[in-house]
Amino acid sequence: MTVADAAHGFAEWFGRRPAGVWSAPGRVNLIGEHTDYNDGFVFPFAIDRRTSVALGDRDDRVVRVATSHEPEAVEIHLDALAPDAVSGWAAYPLGVAWALRESGADLDLARGVDLYIASDVPIGAGLSSSAAIECAVALALDEHWGLGFDRPALAKVGRLAENRVVGAPTGIMDQTASLLGAVDSAVFLDCRSLDADVIPLGFDAEGLSLVVVDTRVTHAHASGGYAARRASCEAGARGLGVESLRDVRVDDLARAAEVLDDETFRRVRHVVTENQRVLDTVRTLRERGAGAIGALLDASHVSMRDDFEISVPELDLAVSTAQSSGAIGARMTGGGFGGSAIALVPDALVPDVTRAVAAAFADHGYREPVVFTVRASEGARRDA
Repeated sequence: MTVADAAHGFAEWFGRRPAGVWSAPGRVNLIGEHTDYNDGFVFPFAIDRRTSVALGDRDDRVVRVATSHEPEAVEIHLDALAPDAVSGWAAYPLGVAWALRESGADLDLARGVDLYIASDVPIGAGLSSSAAIECAVALALDEHWGLGFDRPALAKVGRLAENRVVGAPTGIMDQTASLLGAVDSAVFLDCRSLDADVIPLGFDAEGLSLVVVDTRVTHAHASGGYAARRASCEAGARGLGVESLRDVRVDDLARAAEVLDDETFRRVRHVVTENQRVLDTVRTLRERGAGAIGALLDASHVSMRDDFEISVPELDLAVSTAQSSGAIGARMTGGGFGGSAIALVPDALVPDVTRAVAAAFADHGYREPVVFTVRASEGARRDA
């Protein structure tokens, strides 16, 4: 629906039809949390919730952006683009324009554009509404301006925008999933080499659904716990004398326990074991199928709860309730401190899990969660 919403919104805001509409999906990370900025492995997939961007030409060099979520448009001259020149929600789309130039795009002769953004990716739910904006805008500007960036390069553009303009120290996983996603498949990404393989999930054939429980506990990646966890990982790598935690194996953890303080060790242990869980999940899918990955999802949540300490009571309740109501496996997903949990559930049990989670939240006096299913879907594309 967001394609029509974006085209209609553009016409209402700017008084003309757009030249085109592009969209990009949010993502769920099936497994591999906080491994991306440690040069590790991740396994996300694009979901069937999308952000659409309608674009129209201007006859000057101003970029103007509006959205259904905000009452006012934001505009800036192309020559004035800089990391400290924009803030708030507009930092995502305008940061992409800056990052394209920083990444080698010659924008000296580029004309400005009007952009209108519409989305049905929940904000603050850990489903990467931010990367959906970045990738839709990046694809739109790349095609409209004829820049010729390939999709891995556009993923780097999105990450640069998020790191430098938005100020969130995230890795490249979200943008890669949004740009490279495919139906009933996930993207196995090596965050050191940036090699990416699209791996069939087989959820459809096995009659499995991925249920998302949006706890509606909001988080902010640009500050607080996310940055602190990243700093702990960097300290752990320094203490172990390695470039990044990618270079630490499960067999090395005994030595790490001797060298590091307890908190840093637990942060390191999560990343090291989570990397192994990603590799084990990909192997298990290939050898035994989707129904066999549940224990890996469960172990991932325990590690994030106890070692990385990024869960919250609402996420823990969502996970345990899904598990006791028939889920094959469940875990929190995203950066933590709120957001969403996911559960791999046989299709026939989705209503039971949904009801049980809602009832458990009510019993605990928590805010009512938003529970829905997602399907692994196509990545960023031009729609109109």
